[in-house]
Amino acid sequence: MASYYLILLVLLVASAVVEANANKLSPDFYSSKCPKLFPIVKKGVKKAIRNETRIGASLLRLHFHDCFVNGCDASILLDDTSSFIGEKTAAPNNNSVRGFEVIDKIKSKVEKACPGVVSCADILALAARDSVVYLGGPAWEVGLGRRDSTTASRSAANTSIPAPSLNLSALISNFANHGLSVKDLVALSGSHTIGLARCTSFRPHIYNDSNIDASFAKSLQSKCPRSGNDNVLAPLDLQTPTHFDNLYFKNLLNSKGLLHSDQELFNGSSTDSLVKKYATDNAAFFKDFAKGMVKMSNIKPLTGSKGQIRINCRKVN
Repeated sequence: MASYYLILLVLLVASAVVEANANKLSPDFYSSKCPKLFPIVKKGVKKAIRNETRIGASLLRLHFHDCFVNGCDASILLDDTSSFIGEKTAAPNNNSVRGFEVIDKIKSKVEKACPGVVSCADILALAARDSVVYLGGPAWEVGLGRRDSTTASRSAANTSIPAPSLNLSALISNFANHGLSVKDLVALSGSHTIGLARCTSFRPHIYNDSNIDASFAKSLQSKCPRSGNDNVLAPLDLQTPTHFDNLYFKNLLNSKGLLHSDQELFNGSSTDSLVKKYATDNAAFFKDFAKGMVKMSNIKPLTGSKGQIRINCRKVN
């Protein structure tokens, strides 16, 4: 009888280990099932950035806006259907999130190489990493094995993605809700060393806030009036918006953060020391950014038998 229970215990432990491993992302997940995956994604990202440098920042943001809404499950890529309104028209994404066509092109090439094997969520994670590396930033090992969601939520996107108007305590709470630390918040905000923002995102900061360099505010006000020109763009990092570096943090030290939420990181509070550290130590920023991206990419992935491998990233199979 004792041996029966012992065998039962061994089987239960074994099945728990198998299940735990099934739920764990691994960089080698596709090594035998789709060995050409990495070069296909890398080539697609490279081609897209050569065509339009800004798209690198857009692909990074696409992954971020995906992971912050019910986990990294490619829900952001789904078009509206009769049964749900997708995330593309949520306030943080509408007329703002971009790069969908790049993911479509990469996915179609991946489908030709290994049909029905690689998730759109994993392609998003790889494209974000490859974009950062191509623009001069750090590399990190991307865990793979995510599956794609079969639904999306505009309401969750409206509440889960941090807005440019948030103050520091709200930013810290938002990141904590996703299992990310204060260090992750500051390091990952460094993604604003690349890319552009719309006038609607920075207008309140340049007209209403006092913690902004006066000449910097004035130069932006000439492009972005109090009303109108909503879609006029300005670089998030004034000097090198197409190169991944630590100038974003140096700008914050000089009160030249483009968004209210950016300057909140250096405004006489708990995160000031981290901003100073990254402004003076690019290697420390790169290291913490890479660690933060690994953590973010691990937010509630669908694994095992959950979700599906979408053939077309825009719709459920």
